[in-house]
Amino acid sequence: METTLVILKPDAIQKRLAGVILQRFEAEGFRIRGGKFTLLSEAILREHYQHLVNFPFFPEILTFMRSSPVLALALEGPNAVARIRDLVGPTDSTKAPKGTIRGDMGEDKMRNLVHASDSIENAAVELNRFFGPGEVLP
Repeated sequence: METTLVILKPDAIQKRLAGVILQRFEAEGFRIRGGKFTLLSEAILREHYQHLVNFPFFPEILTFMRSSPVLALALEGPNAVARIRDLVGPTDSTKAPKGTIRGDMGEDKMRNLVHASDSIENAAVELNRFFGPGEVLP
């Protein structure tokens, strides 16, 4: 069993798609171990997107990710990292196949509804970044 981080981004919240997206994860058998509705700070976004901070488009990411609260989720299941990434689809929604969350409901590379950890190691780091002690249940 693995636990991974999923963030329902501002576009998912603004379009009122959180329930539909969450239902897709639950339909695939994932268990919710933690959830937090939160407005992300610039500091946490700079840490989370540290690999993008020096790119000219980073201020747009900051503006977008702070445009509304997000829903951070800790989801558990067998092979969760890979399975959730398959369910979500590629980062660019315009290239994501139909049947994936991004392919069915996303707009583009940034407004793609969902962040999902890309490895077991990053899932552990990201879960610690977004959840404090006791906020992810066993």
